[in-house]
Amino acid sequence: MDRTLVKSSHMKSMGYSKDDQILEVEFKNGDVYQYLDVPLTVFAELTRSTSKGKFMHRHIRGKYQYKRVDHE
Repeated sequence: MDRTLVKSSHMKSMGYSKDDQILEVEFKNGDVYQYLDVPLTVFAELTRSTSKGKFMHRHIRGKYQYKRVDHE
C-alpha cells in the first residue's frame, strides 16, 4: 500500500485502501499496522486532524481490529 508522509510526533506515514477500507500506519519506531474496516470518513477526518496521534488514540485504536505488518 502506498503511504504518504505525515507531520506527527508518533506517526511517520499513512495510507488508505478505499476498496478494502484498510488504514495503514507506519509509526516512527518502524512498526506498521493495518486497521481494518475503517470508513473513508474516518480516514478523511484523520488526514485533516491537527494532532494525528490524538485522533488515532481517540477514534481508531481500540475501536477497529488491527494487525501488525511484518517487515521484509
